[in-house]
Amino acid sequence: MAAPTRSSNGSSRSGSAWLAVVVGLLSLAALPAAIVATRFSEAYELIDSAAAIPAAILLGILAILLARRARARGQRTLAGVRGSSTARFGRFLGVAGLLLGITGAMAIGVFAILSAVD
Repeated sequence: MAAPTRSSNGSSRSGSAWLAVVVGLLSLAALPAAIVATRFSEAYELIDSAAAIPAAILLGILAILLARRARARGQRTLAGVRGSSTARFGRFLGVAGLLLGITGAMAIGVFAILSAVD
């Protein structure tokens, strides 16, 4: 084509890549934000911040899937892959958020076992 079209300019790839970064950041921030919120609230205790663990895990998985989609779309084109490093960074953030959520779930599991033994 003589002029670039919406499908050929890479905007959907870089859009998915940037969305992966944003969702990955949300995944990383979910658990610390819940912990900080319990510190400033007298109605909740630290154990109540465990409600953010599923959100961190789901957002991490979503970020990984969005980054994967962005990279897959970039590899199907003949033009240069635009947004590849952004997708890689989004995947990194998603994996970090997922691991943070899994670590939080393991900590809650250990706490539950120790509370049952005590």
